[in-house]
Amino acid sequence: MERLGSGIEAGRLSTNEYASNFSDLHPRLDKHEALVASDRCYFCYDAPCMTACPTAIDIPLFIRQISTGNPLGSAKTIFAQNILGGMCARVCPTETLCEDVCVRNTAEDRPVEIGRLQRYATDIAMEAGRQFFERKASSGKRIAVVGAGPAGLAAAHRLAVNGHDVTILEAREKSGGLNEYGIATYKAVDDFAQREVDYVTAIGGIAIEHGKVLGRDYSLSDLTAEYDAVFLGMGLSGVNGLGVEGENLFGVDDAVDFIAALRQTEDKATVPIGRRVVVIGGGMTAIDAAIQAKLLGAEEVTICYRRGKENMNASTWEQDLAASKGVIIRHWLAPKSIIGKDGKVAGIEVDYTAMTDGKLATTGETGIIAADQIFKAIGQSFVATGLGALQFDKGKIVVDSQGRTSIENVWAGGDCIGTGEDLTVSAVAQGRDAAESINSMLAAGAQPASAVA
Repeated sequence: MERLGSGIEAGRLSTNEYASNFSDLHPRLDKHEALVASDRCYFCYDAPCMTACPTAIDIPLFIRQISTGNPLGSAKTIFAQNILGGMCARVCPTETLCEDVCVRNTAEDRPVEIGRLQRYATDIAMEAGRQFFERKASSGKRIAVVGAGPAGLAAAHRLAVNGHDVTILEAREKSGGLNEYGIATYKAVDDFAQREVDYVTAIGGIAIEHGKVLGRDYSLSDLTAEYDAVFLGMGLSGVNGLGVEGENLFGVDDAVDFIAALRQTEDKATVPIGRRVVVIGGGMTAIDAAIQAKLLGAEEVTICYRRGKENMNASTWEQDLAASKGVIIRHWLAPKSIIGKDGKVAGIEVDYTAMTDGKLATTGETGIIAADQIFKAIGQSFVATGLGALQFDKGKIVVDSQGRTSIENVWAGGDCIGTGEDLTVSAVAQGRDAAESINSMLAAGAQPASAVA
């Protein structure tokens, strides 16, 4: 067992325990299970589940197609609206979206398993290599997409279908963005994120260049001069700090980096984890980090959140999942300082909080939680470099209803814009819709940027 000091160690569990802990959270339904699940759907007219889906998938139709033994037709219905429907079936918070408004979701009944049915159909189509869309004749137009995450991939696919040539510029060494680097390992096993990238780009007309960083290797003005249109979908790369004493001690880490490293590590036994771990935050990143710390063998994992349970960005279902894995969630606690010993984390001092006159405030009471590792999961920020005179509001790119920015022929979508929720499915919808807007502009006969220059 590798010892890194201060209780942070690798190899806490057996090989079988790692394999079991990081296995598929929701294995795919088999044919019989899918038929039974699909038969529970009422196939509602004006179904509320469709309204709740950010990509507006025709959910009753795709479920009916499964119930009649046509999973490929079902997949076509899904992909027509959401080309990343396979990953969304795995990571979407369906419990707060489509399944939450399902008419069967009552005190006496449970909702139709929409997410698992979506995975059933899309997995079958992807494993068969079935492509449901053909590229139109070449338009001669070239579009640059910044970022190979959900928004960028969705935009690139819709643009490629319409005959445009797309170049995706991705800063990291792999495509996928949040799907590859930002979600819990057990939600997308067997390298699914990369298999989905391959499926999306198989349409043709999409080239991906990795290691290309906006603001370092090129600027937005470079792209607008060379391409007919630009879509910005670079996501969030900055990590918010705690702003407390001791934040730089050994053992204080960013939760997003921890999740990304774990996703990229084949042998989970090589990933060190503390014996007592504290996670600061109340969103999905905090939940994912806490659960995976527990799955790696941490004896005690505590999430500290400054507000109440109902204020957590993570859904109740995700909170319950964390609790089922042995994670302790403590509310109304804010970090005050991190306690160190010999340059390493030994604990965290917290302020008790409460709502006073409608505002969050400390009560004057403090407490100490023993810890040898602390993960920061209090949100990410957009790092704006190389974007010139682009308009921003509250640190994010300003766009209109079609995703158009303040600069002509430049669109944006995903986590880098200030509208919508920071969800994979929302990013897909924004990328898709921006691509349709770009296509309309190009189809109207706008002159290529290179020709204007």
